[in-house]
Amino acid sequence: MCRISQPSIDKGKQGVLGGAVLGILGVLFSTGCTNVDHRYGEQRSHPILTSDVRQPIPLSPAAGTEHRAVMLQHLETLQVIVNALVEEEYELAKGLTETHLGFFMHRQAMASQQPESFPPAYHDLAMAHHAAAEELAHIIPTKDLKQILPEFNNVLKACVACHLEYKLRTS
Repeated sequence: MCRISQPSIDKGKQGVLGGAVLGILGVLFSTGCTNVDHRYGEQRSHPILTSDVRQPIPLSPAAGTEHRAVMLQHLETLQVIVNALVEEEYELAKGLTETHLGFFMHRQAMASQQPESFPPAYHDLAMAHHAAAEELAHIIPTKDLKQILPEFNNVLKACVACHLEYKLRTS
């Protein structure tokens, strides 16, 4: 008699978590670096489906390269955090969230980049991103994915909001 083994609940959580994050990360990769100034009730076109209406960030080529490296580091960090959550390495996930996405990273970026080169609304989006990361780091120790995933989603929403509004200059 052949026995069919039931998939473990942990594998199911891994699949759902991994699939959701991969989908959202795919959107981030496809949209590039992005001032949210939406007006209530205003319909906004989706930049993937229409022409690119994102505002360029006025950075020198060297500063643009550095900024792109920071954005890619954020993306890689998100992937490592997801993996840490899947592996139930909550302390690692919390530490990465705090040091690579939270206000610690904001202070590092302010010290190494020229904040005056960034539009004020971009700074507001960055602050929202760092605040969402801090909230995520605060909730990770609960080890409860029903609490963690909504906060993780808020971090991803902050990333997407910025990438939909801004891009690096391509000159």
